Amino acid sequence: QVRLQESGGGLAQAGESLRLSCTASGTTIFDQYAAGWFRRAPGKEREGISCINSSGDETLYHPSVEGRFTISKDDAKNTLYLQMNSLKPQDNAVYSCASLVVIGSSCSYESSNAGQGTQVTVAT
Repeated sequence: QVRLQESGGGLAQAGESLRLSCTASGTTIFDQYAAGWFRRAPGKEREGISCINSSGDETLYHPSVEGRFTISKDDAKNTLYLQMNSLKPQDNAVYSCASLVVIGSSCSYESSNAGQGTQVTVAT
């Protein structure tokens, strides 16, 4: 069974950057299946932020983060990344990574295929 562990969250000032990492243990996963990042802000529905296919040549971004966030992966390290630049207070949320993501008009996943998440807090 694959276990996903996120790291890299924390407190940032508006305009600053953070890089999230998601390491998979148990088996290699990101070179076999699409993966992605999701977030849930207080009082809001969960939303797909970005996803990437297994070969790494297809990515999708939510309009709210396009141009500011970049998804990438290192298959040798079995790790997924999310580089977040120009952070805004509306980016405050718990960010989770997931495997076995379906890339359509948006990114979707099953909760059972996601990590526990890491908190990102952006101060004004």
